[in-house]
Amino acid sequence: MSSNLDARPKGVMTRRAAIIFQIATLGTVAMFASAPTPLYRIYQDHWHLSPVMVTTVFSAYALSLLVALLTVGGLSDYIGRRPVMFSALILNVVALLVFITADSVVALITARTIQGFATGIAFGTIGAAMLDLNRVHGSLMNSLTPVTGTGIGALLSGVLVSYAPMPTQLVYLLLLAATLIQAILLWWMPETVARRSGAWASLRPIVTVPPYVRQPLTLVSPGNIAVWALGGFYLSLMPSLLRLITGSNSPLLGGLAVTALTLSGAASMLVARKWPGTIILIRSMACLILGVLITLGGVYTQSIPQLLVGTVIAGFGFGAGFFGSIRTVVPLVPAHERAGLLSVIFIICYLAFSLPTIVAGLAIPTLGLPLTLDIYGAVVIVLATISLIAALASVRRAS
Repeated sequence: MSSNLDARPKGVMTRRAAIIFQIATLGTVAMFASAPTPLYRIYQDHWHLSPVMVTTVFSAYALSLLVALLTVGGLSDYIGRRPVMFSALILNVVALLVFITADSVVALITARTIQGFATGIAFGTIGAAMLDLNRVHGSLMNSLTPVTGTGIGALLSGVLVSYAPMPTQLVYLLLLAATLIQAILLWWMPETVARRSGAWASLRPIVTVPPYVRQPLTLVSPGNIAVWALGGFYLSLMPSLLRLITGSNSPLLGGLAVTALTLSGAASMLVARKWPGTIILIRSMACLILGVLITLGGVYTQSIPQLLVGTVIAGFGFGAGFFGSIRTVVPLVPAHERAGLLSVIFIICYLAFSLPTIVAGLAIPTLGLPLTLDIYGAVVIVLATISLIAALASVRRAS
């Protein structure tokens, strides 16, 4: 592979340029994923959307992304990285056009569904392409880029919606331009996979949990559910919560909250990458519990600084929690069983990313947002505590 890249045809990117291009493309996809979050309040006001409709729009994205990961996530291993990446970018172009012209909640759900499928394709394919070119740094960038891009996308969207013209279109127009440019530049990226047979068979999801890994998976799953449920809340309902606390309609607040959570999560991955998996779990779950408690306190005192501090602390648990669970469980199985195990983990995570927010959306009209938040936060804390206790018990047994 290295010799092929070193003796690249004229006009093909160098290895370093290709990696930079892949990081930029993955970052753009991640930015698009969070760009609608600051806009949810505008959509609610324009079309009188209920909280459950907002969470349904968000969940359409999460569930569609899961379907893509489980079906076409490995397709590029058979037909090449570039054609699959190109299809993901074109699907994102379609989703952006639907967002730009959206005039109803049906259009939003349609756009989010297309976007989720495109994101699932892009995450799996661009991630694999990064590993092809540099296994060490590619693995780190696979972890950091989506989380960092999500934070930047939410902040950029919040700023543009608050201070620039065309609040429901400009951020999508900018992302559309970037995506089209990347779709063109893609064909100068070196192809790292030779076409081979088996593409149709690869579309069948492989979902298996070897018996000897069921107990560790059971122990880390409550924390995983807590982490992804918290992320789902921030990306769907946090703008409504901030509006209730502050009385401000500024979309920038929602973007700031998502940015605080995700950038803190990205930083935690850098800090924790050399720790053992169980230690990462212990520290991340402790931060998640503490951060959620401080955030809830900020809601009651109507203190935005306290809420943001709690979000940053919870963000450490958000980023490192999933990282620690993967590091704890996946190395326990041989290479040929990892795809099936990762599929199970992704199913758990993305269901936790979407379904709790729908339940919360259904509960808000009856219980009100503050009480719903209390229950939601309590469930997150209980789930994180279960994994924390399990990790502590594992350390005691080992010692």
